[in-house]
Amino acid sequence: MKRSVLLSISLVFLFLSAMAGVSFGDDQLKTEDAAPAEVQGVYRLFLFGGNFLNDLRTVAILAKEETGYTFEPYAPAFDYRVLKEVPAKDALREAESFVGQHPSFSRSQLSRILDPKGQVIGYELRPLYRPFDVGVSDVLDVTYWLSNGKVVVRVRLIPSVERMIDGGGGFTFGHARD
Repeated sequence: MKRSVLLSISLVFLFLSAMAGVSFGDDQLKTEDAAPAEVQGVYRLFLFGGNFLNDLRTVAILAKEETGYTFEPYAPAFDYRVLKEVPAKDALREAESFVGQHPSFSRSQLSRILDPKGQVIGYELRPLYRPFDVGVSDVLDVTYWLSNGKVVVRVRLIPSVERMIDGGGGFTFGHARD
């Protein structure tokens, strides 16, 4: 009996140790602020979220078509849509319209997505919200990492906003709960 318990505990620790090496950030890519004027060329436009009026998990990603990188969302297909071969001006306009739909939208923030060599492979346009309504301005945790030559994109809400939505915050979008 003691041996089987010890073996079970050992297996759990072995499994947890193996999982500790699995990370979304091993080959994590960096982002940095960008200006709209630098967005040139043709893009594959990924529109994440926007599935309902109060969907905070909304972001637009402009993936450069000619970089050789394929962007792959770490999300179910119903969570995003893709527009192919969109000229820069149209992609920015569509992205801005998409991220600006939430009632608490304040402004957008544009960032460039860099590969490991520092080359721009795309852009991210994220909404910033009125903090009074949502609790913070920037509610998103967007992660980019390389996996088998693809840029994998994961879009999540930051934990404090996730807790607020799940019922732990006491307020929802600036209104007291009943």
